[in-house]
Amino acid sequence: MAKQTSLITFTGRLGNLIGYSRKGKYFLRSKPEVVRQTPATRRAAKRFGKASKRAALIRQACVQELDIMPDGQHVNRLTSMLLRTGMHHISKLAGFRFHQHTGINRFFASMPVLSADNTVHIPAQVLPVHKHMSALEVKIIATRIDFITQQVTSTDVACMVIDLHVPFTGAAMTMYAPGQGCLVMTLQVRCLSGDVPSANAQYIAADIIAVQLPAVQPSADSAICYVYPRAYRYTRYSSACAYDTTATGFIQRE
Repeated sequence: MAKQTSLITFTGRLGNLIGYSRKGKYFLRSKPEVVRQTPATRRAAKRFGKASKRAALIRQACVQELDIMPDGQHVNRLTSMLLRTGMHHISKLAGFRFHQHTGINRFFASMPVLSADNTVHIPAQVLPVHKHMSALEVKIIATRIDFITQQVTSTDVACMVIDLHVPFTGAAMTMYAPGQGCLVMTLQVRCLSGDVPSANAQYIAADIIAVQLPAVQPSADSAICYVYPRAYRYTRYSSACAYDTTATGFIQRE
């Protein structure tokens, strides 16, 4: 181990030297001539690479539709969760928080559920009223991801506003994200003061609420990937009457 004493220090590889820092000081070490890997370390490296690719694809598909900034560790947390749950148990990603400090359970005592017909149901319940907040903006993001072709095949986005001044009688929104691959359902919540969304980390959340596996997983050789248009809908719940999803406006755009 050699200490860097020049005015210009560096970290990383430079020729056959590697610079690194420790406790505010900079050191040098030589690059190893041979990197020895056991079968176990090769398998671990392969699993980590696969998990990183899947996490990157999920992040690319979901985060670009969010209106909140995920925490700085969400990438590492997502990769770690994929490693813990296993590559073949991706449905266990349900409950992952893009913003780790606040989950949607802060706003819903009875959690939203996804039914077999791809409808997200938010049960009727007494919603908590937060100081200076008048409504909840709920955004549902349905993303179809094909991990074989490494593509996002379709995305459907629906947004609703729930008035906190009237009893909440429940809501349902059927999502349409056709194509091959897994369906990842993300729900985002932002508190509103009037029409202004809160920027306070205590009043925003975005969780993966469900992951629906494909019925039949095609082989990589025979897979044909169709990319569908992105859809966006908006609904406002401002009274205590029963919801009517048939009255929802629909806008489709490329």
